[in-house]
Amino acid sequence: MSLSPSHHLFGPDSLDDYVAAMRASVDHLATTVRHVDGPATGTSPEQAAKLVTDVDLDRPVGDLGAALAEMSRVYLDDAVWFHEPSYAAHLNPPVVVPALAAEVFVSAVNSSMDTFDQSVGGTFVERHLVDWTCARIGFGPGADGVFTSGGSASNLQALHLARDAALAGPAAGHLHRLRVLASADGHFSVQKAARLLGLGADAVLAVPIDADRRLDPVALERMLAGLGDVGLVPMAVVATAGTTDFGAIDPLPAVADACAAHGTWMHVDAAYGGGLLVSPALRHRLDGIERADSVTVDYHKTWFQPVSSSALLVREKARLTHTAWHADYLNPADDDRPHQVDKSLQTTRRFDALKLWLTLRTLGPDLIGSHLEAVVDLATRSHRHVLAHPDLEPALAPHLSTLVFRFRPPSLTEDDADELVPRIRQTLYDRGQALVAATKVDGRDFLKLTLLNPAATDADVTGVLDLVGAVGRELLATGSRWSA
Repeated sequence: MSLSPSHHLFGPDSLDDYVAAMRASVDHLATTVRHVDGPATGTSPEQAAKLVTDVDLDRPVGDLGAALAEMSRVYLDDAVWFHEPSYAAHLNPPVVVPALAAEVFVSAVNSSMDTFDQSVGGTFVERHLVDWTCARIGFGPGADGVFTSGGSASNLQALHLARDAALAGPAAGHLHRLRVLASADGHFSVQKAARLLGLGADAVLAVPIDADRRLDPVALERMLAGLGDVGLVPMAVVATAGTTDFGAIDPLPAVADACAAHGTWMHVDAAYGGGLLVSPALRHRLDGIERADSVTVDYHKTWFQPVSSSALLVREKARLTHTAWHADYLNPADDDRPHQVDKSLQTTRRFDALKLWLTLRTLGPDLIGSHLEAVVDLATRSHRHVLAHPDLEPALAPHLSTLVFRFRPPSLTEDDADELVPRIRQTLYDRGQALVAATKVDGRDFLKLTLLNPAATDADVTGVLDLVGAVGRELLATGSRWSA
């Protein structure tokens, strides 16, 4: 279909063209999805790059239908499909339909969430969702927060607030004395944030973990006390509620006790485990989170929302004033209207909160919680299959919905397993059979299934596990050091 030059901008005069374009786009996507057979096609980086770079951006095709067809060649034909049951690589869930309906309004209306006069009702939708999430955490009426683009951005802002709080105290003027303590299995965004905040990545100290891969509170207490002895200041402790590899939840009450004893900011990175807030059966696993100074929650993980949708929540709203900056042309200091930019590191920002709003108003929080419970139960049952499989070795029983294991028949040495495991993963991708993730456990190579698809069955997951075993045995049989 063609778009007339006068009707390509969204507005009342272009509504017919808009509706036609949206229908054509939705139909195109639906046709594509109906023919999807596997999570990926195995396209190499070189092949994917050539398809894109061969496009001459100075010569438009001039027709939406032709542009959609071209888009399929450069993108959709080789897209990775998170709804496929054999996709089990990263923390990417299939998304709920009401959130996709919200995207229509988010994109077309195009509200910017920085000032009230660019969003109006959107300001209060976001604020109400923040208040609701804070209540789920257990924060009091003085809490607040703001939506962000993702867990890394939320963690950055939390540590920015913690840094400024520390510099307002005895550490004033001594940035180099500040230290952040986090589990050895904590997310890399903590080190990244420390570097961006002028502390340096080496300012993040790794707290040892126990046999269940959770932060050791005794070691944390010892490290906090030791910092003071050498003139360093513990700026923040980052506890993780759902580590990326194992889904481990640090002992939040013990971490809170240690932070209270040393006057240290407690941040909980619940990007992965935050969905437990709406799980009646599993909410108790987050006990102690209400004592945190700040919390990261990613709705685009265990709340089944499209990216991007995250939030930083703080127990005391006054803490967010460290982020505020006033500009005469945007949010002057004497303007008493509610401006979200006063809480955010971003200025222009999408109305991503609408996706969660329509989800909750359509499906309700209990259904979202039941989806998370389903994948947690699925991981537990799948772990039993790994235990019973003659060629697979688990690293640890799952805490949430990740399953870490490797191909290692009894005859295979540790070193040979390290060499073979990455080849198995690559072979599965090259053949388009399954997408699994890779990680290291105590320096050894392992595979990881991240199970976030509530529609996946036991047979789907055991099928992927059996594929890993079959490909491993095939590669062993080929010799030549298992070239894929």
